[in-house]
Amino acid sequence: MMAQIIETAGAPLTAVDVDPVTLDIIENALRNARHEMDEVLFRTALSPGIREQHDEFPLIGDPQGRMVVGQFGLSIPSLLDGFDGTIEEGDVLLTSDPYSCDGAISHANDWLVVMPIYVDGRVVGWASMFGHMSDVGGKTACSMPTDARTIFEEGVVIPPFKLYSKGVLNEDALRIILNQVRQPDWNRADLNGLIAACRTASRRIQELCARFGTETYTSALEALLLRNHDAMRILLATLFEDGETLTFSDYICDDGVGFGPYKLTLSLTRTGEKVLLDFSGSDPQAQGPINYFINENLARMFFGIYLITVADPQILWNDGFYPLVDVRIPEKSFWKPEYPAALNARNHGIGRIFDLFGGLLGQRTPELLNAAGFSSSPHFMYSGHKTGTGEWFQLYSIGFGGVPGRPIGDGPDGHSLWPSFTNIPCEFLESYYPLRIERWETVADTGGAGLHRGGNGVDVAYRFLEPGTIAIHDDRWLTYPWGVNGGTPGARGRKWIERADGSVQTLPSKVHDVPVAPGDLLHFVTWGGGGWGDPLERDPALVALEVRRGLVSADGARRYGVACDDEGVVDEEATAELRASLRETRPEPAVFDMGPPLEEILARCEEETGLPAPRPPVRV
Repeated sequence: MMAQIIETAGAPLTAVDVDPVTLDIIENALRNARHEMDEVLFRTALSPGIREQHDEFPLIGDPQGRMVVGQFGLSIPSLLDGFDGTIEEGDVLLTSDPYSCDGAISHANDWLVVMPIYVDGRVVGWASMFGHMSDVGGKTACSMPTDARTIFEEGVVIPPFKLYSKGVLNEDALRIILNQVRQPDWNRADLNGLIAACRTASRRIQELCARFGTETYTSALEALLLRNHDAMRILLATLFEDGETLTFSDYICDDGVGFGPYKLTLSLTRTGEKVLLDFSGSDPQAQGPINYFINENLARMFFGIYLITVADPQILWNDGFYPLVDVRIPEKSFWKPEYPAALNARNHGIGRIFDLFGGLLGQRTPELLNAAGFSSSPHFMYSGHKTGTGEWFQLYSIGFGGVPGRPIGDGPDGHSLWPSFTNIPCEFLESYYPLRIERWETVADTGGAGLHRGGNGVDVAYRFLEPGTIAIHDDRWLTYPWGVNGGTPGARGRKWIERADGSVQTLPSKVHDVPVAPGDLLHFVTWGGGGWGDPLERDPALVALEVRRGLVSADGARRYGVACDDEGVVDEEATAELRASLRETRPEPAVFDMGPPLEEILARCEEETGLPAPRPPVRV
């Protein structure tokens, strides 16, 4: 099964030389078109997850579907390989089914639009974009049940089909899809925004072809892909020894149905010009919905993003280097679950893969190593009917936490894993939802100590004004965000409700359909980033400044060997004595500080967290 591309053009295009100035113009025009796609969507979407938080990802590809510019390189070739039908000018494909596109998207909330770009009867490229729909039906509001065992519980799953055929909308199909969701006006507006963004990219590409000629444009794409390939070939040879295998493991704490932690292992071996990314050694697929069905090309993309960003951020990362990277993912594993495994909470795996790459690649170059950070996109959801009017309200939002300490400095406090994501403003939340934000502040000492401090997590306190239900998707409540090069781990996340009747309810990190009443207060406390480098080398004056700013407590300053009062006044003599004592009694700083051994963490789980320890994962 494979898509049949219909073209009316005659002779194939001829490759031509592209001068550096023209190549630079086309490259930057593509960058601008990719950002214009974002802006079109933000101005037309209705859901706050897309409009305010930017939970969407654009891509512009070459005639084969290879990403040339984009934010999150979904695999167009994988979608086309699984589409049984013709593709013609004016067609627009839509899907939300990860299993039908080999994981090009990873859960049913992501609606993916793909559009061919035609010039003179010939496909010169592809525009695509997917966005997270706040609700796609299913048994719980926002369609992310934390106890789901199959994808059938997670809402409508759209197989790849032509939403538009030769420019004509399939209204019946769209009507059926929207009939499955709780807020169809949001889904319709968000979907129209995705399509409009892709059409904007199509116009910009057609303008470039008209300006420079189609052969020059497509040859420029080849040059950009080749440039990326050559740069990555040099990076791989420079950073990794031929024949050497590097391995690193981390964990996801639980799967929402009582099993965990799930061990995730990644190995890298370079042989000649190529490297092999091997996900073998990871735990089997989860019974709950945390499985991350990762496409091999997405694994390559994540690897390239990390490597290029750390080693040479001036490179335009695209799919050009993919032939240099082989990927091995075992079947029925966490990374490639068997249909119809549940997938809605795959955001933890998406985030943790960056920690895996960081720990893996940093072994060769510790000076470039980042600590573990806010490697997730925790979700908070609140829904119900307003008293009196019966009007339905539904909030899906993404939380922020501590970015890890880095070679270049401290990790930001209360930030997103994805650089383009932004907070939903408190004013927006309080204007459109029956709640009040009583606290939105960083939590002192939650960032790991180090020469460069890990970013602090945040405490967002939601006061509910209407009865309803809430749902939470988070992680790192059990294992720790590790520190590096002598830095210590960040703090774990916590969630609890202060009920209006005075009682307190501790919540797990993954839960849905929790009833709330007017006056109840939810504390959504996220985790911090690990520290980087020896804390005893941090400037005492900087520690004192952060005590005055509330980012570090006076007691927490002692982790840095700094003696000061609550006003941030340093006792220099006591500080010198404290640092000397700590240096004498502490063990040799390790490259990785993962926190206590896993056995000890599990034994003390309920005492420390108020939650029962998860059971060891079992093969489904």
